[in-house]
Amino acid sequence: MAMSEELLTDLYEFSMANGYYATLPHDQEAVFDVFYRNVPDNGSFVIAAGLAQVVEALQNFHFTDDDISYLRSLNLFSTGFLDYLANLKFSCTVRAIPEGTPVFPREPMLTVKGPLLQCQLLETFVLNILNHQSLIATKSRRICAAAEGRAVMEFGARRAQGPDASVFGARAAVIGGCTSTSNCLAAKKFGLQAAGTMAHSWIESYPDELTAFRAWAQVYPDSASLLVDTYDVLKSGVPNAIKVFRELRAAGHEPIGIRIDSGDLTQLATKARQMLDEAGFENAKITASNALDETVIQALLKEGAPLDNFGIGEKLITSSTSPVLSGVYKMAALKVDGQWQPKIKLSNSREKVTLPGDKMVYRLYRKDTPDQAFADVIALADEKLPEKLLAINADPLATDDEIELTDFVAKPLQLEVVGANASSIETDVMKLQASMKDQLAQLPKATQRLINPDVYQVYLTPKLFELQQRLIKEHHQKAQA
Repeated sequence: MAMSEELLTDLYEFSMANGYYATLPHDQEAVFDVFYRNVPDNGSFVIAAGLAQVVEALQNFHFTDDDISYLRSLNLFSTGFLDYLANLKFSCTVRAIPEGTPVFPREPMLTVKGPLLQCQLLETFVLNILNHQSLIATKSRRICAAAEGRAVMEFGARRAQGPDASVFGARAAVIGGCTSTSNCLAAKKFGLQAAGTMAHSWIESYPDELTAFRAWAQVYPDSASLLVDTYDVLKSGVPNAIKVFRELRAAGHEPIGIRIDSGDLTQLATKARQMLDEAGFENAKITASNALDETVIQALLKEGAPLDNFGIGEKLITSSTSPVLSGVYKMAALKVDGQWQPKIKLSNSREKVTLPGDKMVYRLYRKDTPDQAFADVIALADEKLPEKLLAINADPLATDDEIELTDFVAKPLQLEVVGANASSIETDVMKLQASMKDQLAQLPKATQRLINPDVYQVYLTPKLFELQQRLIKEHHQKAQA
């Protein structure tokens, strides 16, 4: 049964839109930003992902007759509002930071501008997609960094929280660095490399392990990777694999390797490597699986485990150590009587005070090292960065407030992806992965550490900072009046 993505929205979004319809001009415009405040797993950045799905949905955004019938059955909305939805012509523009880009806290990764009613209805849907896929891409980046260039295969479909999460999670995992996925639907849909070997049930389906390995080699002589921990890795699994590998080589085929899915991976892999090498199979790969993540992988490699590949399931596809990216969707400006008014959300928590106005994010590079970024700047969309910029730290809890920036080149990160001037976006997942790797190479290495990463500075322009402070002051004065 096909799901109407237009109804993938919290009820209060429709309730607010119905209220807007009743009390405000129907063409009143607004600007909303998507951003996040806290990085999962105490990292320093998030890898943007999910934009392609958002754009695809918004290009055909409409409500079906069945959608309208359901909304009417709730007895909450006016006939006029339901007619508006039935005849809605989506007219918002969307700017966004491309997928695969490292994004830092408080930076608008997506901005929606258009009729307030339409902007409001997008909140849940857009956050659902961007939060999930960016979370998984970020976790994948961490795991792949820990693997230090070794192949990482995404194996998480059976542990994902539903079919949609498994398919789009696999896509995000490859954007974040994984080489392949076991998920055939994701591989087909997004042109990914499908990967996988066998389960223990294959071995258990034959009279003994050696017979099972021989049967597999008969069917897949040029891609024989054998799971060796069904019974005993060192006493039967590896010795039987070596027997079959010898038979394959004698028949003109070269085996792929073995996979270990349980036990002390360092000790087992070390002994298995020795056994394979002594038998003349120095090129046979050893793949490890079994509830791995970046912390476990780092520990294994630090211990010297001779592992060549990793299969990562539940801890990647659910980002289990930090399972939520709390991206938010906040109003930044509202057009009233033809004039744009910046909007701000205040809070007793300084880190929750929003940045007002329509904005643009820039990545800064030194003129003498144009391939090395050193900071980002959030500016108002209509301002031009001066050659000398007295920048204000965007972190509301920072102790170093201001810095003068000179001799830099500023590259805008957002581009229009929905609207009259929309640029085409990259959808090839492997190209997005390559772009992600290129952009990571432009960031200071210290900011990419998995533990205690250095802070990458994000600044505000004086004009944006002064606007924020003015609005804060005005609100406080109104509250005291």
